[in-house]
Amino acid sequence: MTDSPIKTRVSGHILEVTLDRPKANAIDLETSKIMGDVFTDFRDDPNLRVAIVTGAGEKFFCPGWDLKAAANGDAVDGDYGKGGFGGLQELRGLNKPVIAAVNGICCGGGLELALSADIILAAQHATFALPEIRSGTVADAASVKLPKRIPHHIAMEMLLTGRWIEAEEAARWGLINHIYPADTLMEEARKLAELLGCGPPLVYAAIKEIVREAEDMKFQDAMNRITNSQFATVETLYRSEDQHEGAKAFAEKRDPVWKGR
Repeated sequence: MTDSPIKTRVSGHILEVTLDRPKANAIDLETSKIMGDVFTDFRDDPNLRVAIVTGAGEKFFCPGWDLKAAANGDAVDGDYGKGGFGGLQELRGLNKPVIAAVNGICCGGGLELALSADIILAAQHATFALPEIRSGTVADAASVKLPKRIPHHIAMEMLLTGRWIEAEEAARWGLINHIYPADTLMEEARKLAELLGCGPPLVYAAIKEIVREAEDMKFQDAMNRITNSQFATVETLYRSEDQHEGAKAFAEKRDPVWKGR
């Protein structure tokens, strides 16, 4: 995509998605719909195994909702397209790894977008906040997700005060995985994506479905669903060529060749 606010790049099994909407990479309804289409295509393309989402430039990852667009008529409760706001946080059946490479300011809906990824990498200068409280609105998705990701009282402080935190503090609370110099962030994201892209896609799918569906279950209830063949991805894995290939490769002392089937 060239004239789109969303730029995409495919390298092997990896899809890179760059939010490129100057000046701040804010998301309006049109951009959100494009992102929904991009991530839906990623989900449904068997040749793509890993996605990286990042922002263009060096200052902003994403500040979230475009308030200027809202002032010009974009309704905050409008149609965000497939997958909800930013195309990720409500996209059903996304059973592939997604990496967020946070290259700068990450706040509001931008932080909610990052929270929709499986792994979050950040540049040293990245900052994080939920400033919705200051504009009299609620960070709805973050109110659901953040207290489950970091200590409850830290999450509540961020939600109730809009306080900004820097990358080091974000890492300390477990909000992000790793911090890198800005000029190596994408290189490190691509290294991680290459590692994941060489891994077993059916196992990734099973992991993501179990984690997603079991989040609010008791342990034994989740295990019962697995043993009773109630997770589709787990059953697909157990009956796959890849399951046999993993055992065969181990016995033959070689690297497995994953086919995703």
